[in-house]
Amino acid sequence: MKFYSTLPITALLALTIVQLAMYWQVIPPGLEMLEALQGAMGQWFMPLIFLVILAESIIYVGFYFPGQFFAVVLVILSNPSVVDIIWLTVSMVAAATLGSLINYQLGKAIKSQPHEDRQFKLRNLLLAMIHMNALAFFMFNQGAERRSIKIVWLAGLINLPYYLLLITGTALLSEQIMQVAESPRLIFVALGVWLAVAITLDVRGLLQRRKSGQSEAGR
Repeated sequence: MKFYSTLPITALLALTIVQLAMYWQVIPPGLEMLEALQGAMGQWFMPLIFLVILAESIIYVGFYFPGQFFAVVLVILSNPSVVDIIWLTVSMVAAATLGSLINYQLGKAIKSQPHEDRQFKLRNLLLAMIHMNALAFFMFNQGAERRSIKIVWLAGLINLPYYLLLITGTALLSEQIMQVAESPRLIFVALGVWLAVAITLDVRGLLQRRKSGQSEAGR
């Protein structure tokens, strides 16, 4: 039997380990790592944006790197022109799409059984795209359930207007919005909600399976 709670449990465990490792100074904060990378790459602005978005888009790795926040702040501080914003958006979308493809293939590599329903619901994808880490786990699950790889390219298309709005919104409003979005507390809460829903589905499935078994035994 497939347990829906397996993935959120591993996600919470990974996030906890990363946060404790930074708290105990076993590893430096992800933002410090990105700032050091910025200094090392100098004027290579576009490849840097690509790398930080790609790092955050990979399942579990994204818990360490606040890539979206860092990339958007770099964009705003560079006072980009309209053409620069377009190119930067394309670079960010390409990195996020590559990350989604990697997550999909990682999920597929675990050789899970194909899902009975091979279709996907657009609202589930849109909900997952609220945060980069959510999208990473969503794509991993799509690969594990052998769903169509077309969903990776669909997410890439949706990301085009998403990143344009993200850059524009941060420029017009405040960096604090992105800081809140990348807050470990918010991610912990989101994972907690996901786990609660998953446990509910697991319990419901176990009860239905037990009821089905009792019905067959009574025949």
